[in-house]
Amino acid sequence: MNLNQVTVAVNEIAPAVAFYRGLGLRLIVLSPHYARFECQNGDATFSVHLSPQPVSAHGVVVYFECDDLDARVRALSEQGYVFSQLPQDERWLWREARLLDPSGNEICLYFAGDNRKNPPWRVQEA
Repeated sequence: MNLNQVTVAVNEIAPAVAFYRGLGLRLIVLSPHYARFECQNGDATFSVHLSPQPVSAHGVVVYFECDDLDARVRALSEQGYVFSQLPQDERWLWREARLLDPSGNEICLYFAGDNRKNPPWRVQEA
């Protein structure tokens, strides 16, 4: 299997589209109730759909890896993006920054390099 896409619910499509395009995702599908984006690297896509009920915090965090995390966060901050956490090194060997999209979905921009899939504590196949 390969992960195709992740879809999150939003309260409004237009602000979500502006937010995710501003992060650097490329818009490939747009309708009044749905938008889909391509990530800059790799094959994965990301989408948003209009929720019939107000979106509330749901515990899902969407992670986008950035090779240029610190520079990207600085540039986004200069554009008006507000981060709840500026880039910091985490004990799981990832550098992370966090922010919320216009509907309150938590977004983590991070850099992990080889530790993304191969941390020192990776389970070895039997």
